[in-house]
Amino acid sequence: MKPVSADSKIAQEAFRLAAVIKDAYIRNDRSTIERNSAKDGYKEIIEVRKSFDSAVLTFTPRWVEIEGTTVHLHVAWNGTWIVKGQRTEDRGLAVFVMEGNPLKLVKVLRENPFKQPE
Repeated sequence: MKPVSADSKIAQEAFRLAAVIKDAYIRNDRSTIERNSAKDGYKEIIEVRKSFDSAVLTFTPRWVEIEGTTVHLHVAWNGTWIVKGQRTEDRGLAVFVMEGNPLKLVKVLRENPFKQPE
């Protein structure tokens, strides 16, 4: 069996981090988001988060770019939000910028799934 490469381990950690933050967003668990984000990344999620009664968010990782200590995780996402009985659906492509060891979310580029529903 071939050993797992360092880049593969980093990519797996990036996928795991995205899932942890997504689940915390759905539960409005700010402390988990804060623990797994750099200061700017936390502000980027909390400041744009709209209130909702429930949400379903799915992430499909597309590709990972690793440059030194910075990871760009490209994710296709689909979301459904319920606000006061109204259902909103949206989808997009986001780039999660992560840094550090362990990785922390620093920034969300392109279509931020945490900014929904509009």
